[in-house]
Amino acid sequence: MAFLRNVTPLDTGPAIYGRGLYLRTPRARDYSAWALLREKSRGFLVPWEPVWPADDLTRAAYRRRLKRYYRDIRNDEAYAFFIFCSDDNQLAGGLTLSHVRRGVTQSCSLGYWIGAPFARKGLMTEAVRSIIPFVFETLHLHRIEAACLPDNAASIRLLEKTGFSREGQARRYLRINGVWQDHLLFALLEDDPRQAAGLPR
Repeated sequence: MAFLRNVTPLDTGPAIYGRGLYLRTPRARDYSAWALLREKSRGFLVPWEPVWPADDLTRAAYRRRLKRYYRDIRNDEAYAFFIFCSDDNQLAGGLTLSHVRRGVTQSCSLGYWIGAPFARKGLMTEAVRSIIPFVFETLHLHRIEAACLPDNAASIRLLEKTGFSREGQARRYLRINGVWQDHLLFALLEDDPRQAAGLPR
């Protein structure tokens, strides 16, 4: 079960703890670790992500990224987290709750990436399990949505293991690696059964 503590949006300390990892808001001093992990994982990540800008890994681009993260948090529009291993504080990946919608919708979209050295070790599954109580109990949202490419078997397994239900398929939904591609659509509701997925109730 994830442990949450009360945090302000710009708190720079660990915010969410899971088994073997913790998630927190990105900081300026994370740049070197982030850039190194992204560069090392480029070939692993490119098939599943939008085209990287030419300056994506530069310090200036990272500073712009942080400004956007903090602006989105202040406006309750998105919440970005970095994922760290608890035993050695290594950066392992990232997770974002984007497109936060209030009013009659009360939903957000889940996105994530894992560095190549940390793939297939269960870290992202645990990170997603750990973020779910934050969405429903802290942000008080009703629905988490996620989408993945039909041939991304690892992502499909992750979503199914963490309690998401497949709801359909969207044609040419997102432009991934420079190509508009179909995506499978998944969702998890606040009142969906979570025990079978090993999630806190």
